[in-house]
Amino acid sequence: MRKSLFKWHSYGALIAMLPILIMSITGSILVFKVEIDSLLRPNHMLVEALPETPRISLDTLMQTTLSENPEYELGGWELYDDKSRSDAAYLIKRGTDDWHKVYVNQYSGQLLSQPYPMDHFITDWLLELHYSFLLHVKGASVAFVAALVMLFLGISGMILYRRFWAKLFTLRLGAVKRILYSDIHKMVGIISSPVLIILAFTGAYWNISGIIHEVTEHGDGEHVYITKPLYRADISFEALHQQATNEISSFKAGYLAMPHEPDRDITFYGEVDSNNPLNSEYSSIVSFDKTTGVLLSKQDIREAGLLTVFLDSFRKLHFGYFGGLITRIIWCVLGLMPVMLAFTGLYLYWQRRQSKVQSKQKRQQMVNAI
Repeated sequence: MRKSLFKWHSYGALIAMLPILIMSITGSILVFKVEIDSLLRPNHMLVEALPETPRISLDTLMQTTLSENPEYELGGWELYDDKSRSDAAYLIKRGTDDWHKVYVNQYSGQLLSQPYPMDHFITDWLLELHYSFLLHVKGASVAFVAALVMLFLGISGMILYRRFWAKLFTLRLGAVKRILYSDIHKMVGIISSPVLIILAFTGAYWNISGIIHEVTEHGDGEHVYITKPLYRADISFEALHQQATNEISSFKAGYLAMPHEPDRDITFYGEVDSNNPLNSEYSSIVSFDKTTGVLLSKQDIREAGLLTVFLDSFRKLHFGYFGGLITRIIWCVLGLMPVMLAFTGLYLYWQRRQSKVQSKQKRQQMVNAI
């Protein structure tokens, strides 16, 4: 059994090596996406406001954004009130499924950018590469399979080298390269496997969720493209924002999902005060009818079921920000370990192949000599 597991561990690594390396490198970079964007594009990402400065009405911000971009409709809105980070409006070009992003100063009402495609900037391009290899649903399917292989590699590696814990940090530096690389491969694999398993499992879940959504919603080839607002004109989103805040104790909205498809309503996603460090900033939900503005449903993560809480934790677990800067650095470093594992694993595989070839040649020479 161990020999078969080792063989499949090796084959799985060889087959999925390239997509896993792409996801590993891009993922480690994206752990610090906000910081990178703020450094490269401070005029878009950052605003300056005094602590007592209030946000401008959401209705005013939306009206300004749409009036300056008349060929678009709103698909979503990121809300911030930390006096330093700008809001982001997500726009859909009428008659298409092309999404764009516009940065907005929520304290002055000024638009900080023109509409940019979702993969226009380097970190956004890396995010698309990380999630779908720039191939949309087909790429997401490849990423899903690669994540499953990565999950198998992490689990099988821990099984194969479970006894390595006794000498976890022992490297035979004076040994031949094959033995040294074997020690490095085992040590790096055992140390990084818990985090890599988390990354693989959560990533695979998001990929398959996105694939299922696309297949069920648009699998028949039909797609309803937005050509006009799908909500009643006199609905006040600022009023709904305030109502959402009152519906759930300590609720703070972070994202507004607009009804950009006929079967969708107005939904605010946000965070609440909680003792669970894995509750995400979008863990609680308040939804309103798009034609009447009447409350449809609300979900307080503190009162949600175990499965809902578990699935919501994937966001912080995948990006590693549940423990602040320290866990993000750990996730960034350990997320890069497949690069080291691929290098050492390839070398060991090549050495085994060479050894088999030499053994076969020696046997053939002995047969010929007889």
